[in-house]
Amino acid sequence: MLVRINANTSSASVPTELTALVGENSLWYQFKYKRGAEVFGEAEPAEYVYQVRAGAVRTYKLLADGRRQIGAFHLPGDIFGLENGDVYRFTADAIIDTTVWLARRESVFGELTEVSAAATLKLVNRSLEHVENHLLLLGRQTSLEKTASFLLEMDRRLEQPAQIILPMSRRDIADYLGLTLETVSRAMSRLRQEGVLSFIGQTQRAIILHDRLKLSQIALSYECWSPARSATPWPR
Repeated sequence: MLVRINANTSSASVPTELTALVGENSLWYQFKYKRGAEVFGEAEPAEYVYQVRAGAVRTYKLLADGRRQIGAFHLPGDIFGLENGDVYRFTADAIIDTTVWLARRESVFGELTEVSAAATLKLVNRSLEHVENHLLLLGRQTSLEKTASFLLEMDRRLEQPAQIILPMSRRDIADYLGLTLETVSRAMSRLRQEGVLSFIGQTQRAIILHDRLKLSQIALSYECWSPARSATPWPR
């Protein structure tokens, strides 16, 4: 269920990136989405630009064979819904209860000043960085490399917390990495057996990284960390 929280014509308390983009005479809004609620659908008119304030959003496509390919996870501070066409290319929905800020596209891109143009470029560059990182991640050789790379990405984006709280499920991670749920679970178990991480709680979404260096070596290439040190080979 979509709940309208606030709308204001003052940009004083708008998030940093949106402050530069949305003029003082432009409306901005805050909305709350319940877990699983759709933010926008594929092929719908791209009328708004969004920023996650709390929670998390996934953007994805449903493939012809029924599989789901997640293109990105958007965490607090991330901008999404930026399109160069008239419609959204992906569907977006809330992974957990999520709060977003949004502004109409014409307000953001209607009349760009020098300041707003610079802010726009920054946002576009950050979105492109996420896309590039995802492409590099999908190009990893083994499932273990992909899983390790994903955990490093989350660790970096969450600014290396003492405890990583993953909002997404194992199924979400699998659809993001192009793997099966079982393969992701085996890779996570292997990393735990190697002493790289441990889980907290039954859902195993709370993770403590014990050895970031070893995780980085695994992510770069399984050959960089010799499988001979393990009793069983790395999962493919």
